[in-house]
Amino acid sequence: MAGAGRAVSALLGYARVSKEEQNPGAQRLRLEEAGAVRVFEDRISGLRSDRPQLTAMLDYARPGDTILVVRLERLGRSLRDLIDLVEGFGRRGLGFRCLEQPVDTTTPGGKLMFQICGAFAEFDRNMIAARTRDAIAFARAEGKRLGRPPRDAGKLKAALTLVDAGTSPSDAAKAVGLGRSTLYQEIARRRLS
Repeated sequence: MAGAGRAVSALLGYARVSKEEQNPGAQRLRLEEAGAVRVFEDRISGLRSDRPQLTAMLDYARPGDTILVVRLERLGRSLRDLIDLVEGFGRRGLGFRCLEQPVDTTTPGGKLMFQICGAFAEFDRNMIAARTRDAIAFARAEGKRLGRPPRDAGKLKAALTLVDAGTSPSDAAKAVGLGRSTLYQEIARRRLS
């Protein structure tokens, strides 16, 4: 297993910056000063679910280890994502600590606080879903059409004519006031048929 020969438990640091040109050095330094024996660094947007170094850290980690981050947003894309990740750590026997926010699931009080945060996040999601359902029902009762407006067939035909004449799809879409993605979807559909 990866990580064989390590102490019984270890602090493993995770640092993330959103862009390739950014430097996670400040995060790495703080994690190492806090006792991280190894720091895994991703240079990728937090919106992406495929974070290779997060995966590598989880492959390296073993029960009893604690995952350490500088700030919560360095780990999770959203509160729900953060809660899912930390709950996944717990199922694997891993603790979680954050240096700047008071989250430490290696203590009973820290676990309780994290569970309370999770309960509030779930309550918030349920309230948003209920308001959305109510708004949709009201709009339908008022006779409003929901969803995207139908495609303007005239604009689409004009844009396709321009593309057939050699205009770039981007310029053709702009010229007729049509969304670029709509035009590209239609071009792709035409190629498949």
